[in-house]
Amino acid sequence: MGRDVPAMAFTRDDRRRYRDKIRRSLDVLAQMLRESGFELHRPRAGLEIELNLVDSRGEPAMKNNEVLAAIAEPGWGPELGRFNVEMNIQPQGLYRDGSLRLEETILRRLERAQERAETVGGHLMLVGILPTLRETDVCEATLSSNPRYQLLNEQIFAARGEDLHIVIEGVERLDTYADSITPEAACTSLQCHLQVSPSAFADHWNAAQAIAGPQVAVAANSPFLFGRELWRETRINLFEQATDTRSEELKAQGVRPRVWFGERWITSVFDLFEENVRYFPALLPVCDEEDPREVLDRGGVPELGELTLHNGTIYRWNRPVYAVVDGTPHLRVENRVLPAGPSVADITANAAFFYGLMRVLPTAERPVWTRMSFAAAEENFRNAAKYGLDARLYWPDLGEVPAAELICRRLLPLAEQGLELCGVGASYRDRLLGIIEQRCLTSRNGATWQVETARALGGDYEALREMTLRYIERMRANEPVHLWDR
Repeated sequence: MGRDVPAMAFTRDDRRRYRDKIRRSLDVLAQMLRESGFELHRPRAGLEIELNLVDSRGEPAMKNNEVLAAIAEPGWGPELGRFNVEMNIQPQGLYRDGSLRLEETILRRLERAQERAETVGGHLMLVGILPTLRETDVCEATLSSNPRYQLLNEQIFAARGEDLHIVIEGVERLDTYADSITPEAACTSLQCHLQVSPSAFADHWNAAQAIAGPQVAVAANSPFLFGRELWRETRINLFEQATDTRSEELKAQGVRPRVWFGERWITSVFDLFEENVRYFPALLPVCDEEDPREVLDRGGVPELGELTLHNGTIYRWNRPVYAVVDGTPHLRVENRVLPAGPSVADITANAAFFYGLMRVLPTAERPVWTRMSFAAAEENFRNAAKYGLDARLYWPDLGEVPAAELICRRLLPLAEQGLELCGVGASYRDRLLGIIEQRCLTSRNGATWQVETARALGGDYEALREMTLRYIERMRANEPVHLWDR
């Protein structure tokens, strides 16, 4: 979950002090990486799941404060829009029955939260973009009341100096303007966290970048925005535009976007934090009291608050995370490419596919990122977001092939091997990876089900509303989407 910050105004002196502090923090991180001291336990996995709130008609419900008060449990929090909440699943071991426990935990917490949300007129929906969302639903008035989001909104528009211009060319065309970052709230995702050692971080990050395209292709679940059918995973394009601090002139100069796939394979986690400091000005220059150098010199573990806050305002699709838990630092890869939904079974299958691949690809004798260009990985990502399972993706030794063929022929066997190495039982890994396989064989993921159903119902706003209600009914039954009827 994002770090909270107080409402405040920033001065030029604040920015100068922040720049000095974050550079000092970067030097301290470099020393910590050289001298180790990081937690090196077996890999652990955790999830963040963003959800939409709807009313009984399937339309956005601007009730996140009321719903969170009704849920009243740790691990739940607000998201950017008043129609969003987030559920945080604490990290747990990937080994043996960890995946089974993960699904049971999500289901149990979701069912309990749904019961409580209904008492205040809210219903929870797992989807990449809420199909019934309208342009009038994403304005400054519907921005969450959390001061962090208010500050982000102010600072992004101060950096831009003009309204957001959102243009998406898909099956239909969207061309609109926004005077707040609230359109970003339309993007609701599943974020998979994987804790790894510093020495293994680069290999894991590179592997995650390489499989981002196949992940998006098989899991796409965001075909509609503001009543228009756009990309199969429209969330990718929308998120990149809705948080863009650059004017058209800065884009033309090659200034890097804050939502970023990256531009190269890395050799250390330090590469990513150093790029953050080198390329991106601070959006939230909030300084902590901690002196990281002093803390480290006396044998303590610095929180590196400025470095981590800055990292949280740079939205890499695979983001590095530094954290300190119980006095011990650790590193995580935060995989941010997946949409939420459609069901908990689908979410768990998507996570298992990712974690299985991440168990074997980083340790391969000839790693995939040494045999394909970074540009090819990014092109895979774009094509998958636009076309979903109809995309053609590049992979070493196969060339350019249909996404479903790449997943079934090459990636599913690797994911199976990875889950087996993690000790996941045969019946459960067969069930989870079988969901991925059946999506490929039936050419049906969340995006294709939404499009087929909405078209069958007439294709207008009422069709989207009825489709949304049917979606929620099937989501609650926890059947994987390839089994859904219309």
